[in-house]
Amino acid sequence: MSAGGAFGGNRGLRPVPPEKGIFPLDHLHECDLEKKEYISCLKTSGYHSEQCRIFSKKYLECRMERNLMAKQDMSELGFGGEHRSEASESKDLRIENQASLPGDKSPAK
Repeated sequence: MSAGGAFGGNRGLRPVPPEKGIFPLDHLHECDLEKKEYISCLKTSGYHSEQCRIFSKKYLECRMERNLMAKQDMSELGFGGEHRSEASESKDLRIENQASLPGDKSPAK
C-alpha cells in the first residue's frame, strides 16, 4: 500500500500552483464581449484557433487591463509573430502560382 492519501495524494507536502492557468474568474463579466467574439469565431472557422488569434489576443488584453490575470508581454503568450501567417499565406500563393505556370512538367490530367 502507498503512503499517500486516500486518492493517492501526499498529505505531507503543500501543493504548489502552476505558473500559468490560475487567475480570478470573470464574475462581473467584464470581458464577455471579447470572449463571445472569440467563441463565435471558433464556431464559424470550424474550431481552427489560428484563424481567431486576433480575438484571443483581445480577450487576453481585456483580462490584463481589468487585473483578471497578471500583466505580461504578448510575445510571451505566443503573439510575437502576427505577420507569420501572412508570410505563410504569400508563400502558399507563390507555390500555387508556380504550379500553374506554362511549361509545367507535371503530368496532364
